[in-house]
Amino acid sequence: MNVLSKFKLTPKLKLFLPGLDILAILAWGILLFKYWVTGQLKLLIHPNYNLLVLATGILLIILAGVKAWLWVQTLRKKGNNGETVEHITIFPPGWGSSFLIISAIAGFIIPPTIFDSQMALQRGISESLPITQSEIQSFALNIKPEERSLIDWIRTLNAYPEPDAYQGQKANVTGFVVHSPLLPENYIFLSRFIITCCAVDAYPVGLPVKLERDRSSYPPDTWLQIEGEMMTETLTIDTQTMQQTPTQKRQLVLSANSITTIPTPNDPYGYSN
Repeated sequence: MNVLSKFKLTPKLKLFLPGLDILAILAWGILLFKYWVTGQLKLLIHPNYNLLVLATGILLIILAGVKAWLWVQTLRKKGNNGETVEHITIFPPGWGSSFLIISAIAGFIIPPTIFDSQMALQRGISESLPITQSEIQSFALNIKPEERSLIDWIRTLNAYPEPDAYQGQKANVTGFVVHSPLLPENYIFLSRFIITCCAVDAYPVGLPVKLERDRSSYPPDTWLQIEGEMMTETLTIDTQTMQQTPTQKRQLVLSANSITTIPTPNDPYGYSN
């Protein structure tokens, strides 16, 4: 029985509906397994959950096989009159499974995409970890400045946010270009997304980079490797909140000496611990 209305099902349709449920379970099991095999899981969830997703996909495939075997046995029973037990559902019979199948097909057709600079501007780039991360992630203090990744620099700033402390330190970082309308034309943000659990909670972090020329030579979403030195600049933007400030504020800035365009990495995101 449906909550909204009671549907009269023919015996053939009643026999078909379990097959639709099996197909939905099988489709999602294969989709999860496909994400794991192709390495696309790293664009969707934190690597800590990869084995859980793999196990879930395998279990769904096994469950679909067991349900298919039981369904076939039911069909082979002599004297089966096609009667099934009615259930209370929100949607008409078969609709829920159909939605699951359609969404699984969409997952096969549409590959996961990498977040871009537009998404970074919408979510707000920060040079610190979000407030929700109460514990500062561990990092090796003895790492040489030029060996720190962009995310290592963010973690370092989160631990000790005094820009003058890093004056003159060497840096060699990679990330994608973001053009902020709040920065001068010879500045870009070099940014990366960090995933805490899944892509839904991904947040962008980054550092302002001072260029020797106009930023038009480096379009948004271009991936760059930048070598240079850390310096302190006074800007009318608070890189902690990505909001314009009424007065200039000292900010840590990377002064670029060498800029190299690189391909988009296979693993573009950073991950929190």
